[in-house]
Amino acid sequence: MSSLLKKIYDLQNVPSISKHEQIVLGIIAAIDSDDLKIGDKLPSINEMVAEVGYARKTFVKAYNDLKERGLVESKSMKGYFVISNKTNVKLRVALVLFAFHSFQEDFYNTFRKELGEKYHIDIFFHHNNVSLLKTVLENISRKYGMYVVAPIQKEEVSEMLMQFESDKLLVIDRHLKMPKEYSYITQEFENVTYQKLVELSSSIKKHERFVLFYKDNSDYPPDILKAFNRFVEEYDVDGTVLDSYEPNTLKRNTVYFSISDTQLWKVLKDARNMEYRLGKDIGILAHDDNIIKEIAFGGISTISTDFTYMAKKAAFFVKEGNPIQETVPTYLRQRNSL
Repeated sequence: MSSLLKKIYDLQNVPSISKHEQIVLGIIAAIDSDDLKIGDKLPSINEMVAEVGYARKTFVKAYNDLKERGLVESKSMKGYFVISNKTNVKLRVALVLFAFHSFQEDFYNTFRKELGEKYHIDIFFHHNNVSLLKTVLENISRKYGMYVVAPIQKEEVSEMLMQFESDKLLVIDRHLKMPKEYSYITQEFENVTYQKLVELSSSIKKHERFVLFYKDNSDYPPDILKAFNRFVEEYDVDGTVLDSYEPNTLKRNTVYFSISDTQLWKVLKDARNMEYRLGKDIGILAHDDNIIKEIAFGGISTISTDFTYMAKKAAFFVKEGNPIQETVPTYLRQRNSL
């Protein structure tokens, strides 16, 4: 303990460093010099108060800061222990997503780049399973400095997320009703999808049928189904909803709207094998844009938000901590397929 205390005392001579920072930087210096190793127990807060003389809340804040950096963890009734020697990490961030779809990979890559190497990101997936999400949230609670979560749109999930302090939680992608102090960067599905379908109505009505692949109990946004049903009813379109695409069932004069890339690739494979011309014999519309859809088959038309923009905004929240409540715009990119 004496070597740790000396490092803290040495920092007391630096007027620009607060008492809280003296403790944090002193412990980091002790880890860097191997005076504190992984598994070592830190002096208790009561011991530190007695030795250094600062207020108890100053040490509580310092130890919590070290926890958020991923250097220290607290064990109930046992105290604080060193768990990492990666002292260059400024903050540990928990990123919770549905799954590693291509568009969420785009989000992650941009998020990672914007934060830089001083931020440690651990990524978790809940696969639209409420029980799994609950387990993930329980396991990561109080272990990270920031939490960025793409939630399942259920009321019970709102209650799960309220265990996190509002200044440390950012809800992304799917909007969820939360108390007004919580931040979000999300997209809207029903109204914007309907509006984009209206913009495409002349192209859709050139064909005889409009098919949406939508599977219940999946991670598909339910508001897309609502938008589809509203559109086909109001614009007198022969609309059909199918769970999935069955190979070799492709029909001419049909527009296929796919939320899942898996369904999309199956349709495109049959279109190639049957020599159907996209935008002529059949129409193709997909949700969520990526570079493959931009170039494949001369370009696939998409309705999509800008996940790169969303990721940049999310990274800024993590770095600056400024509250944000923003609905990200959705874009129609009409290409060769429709």
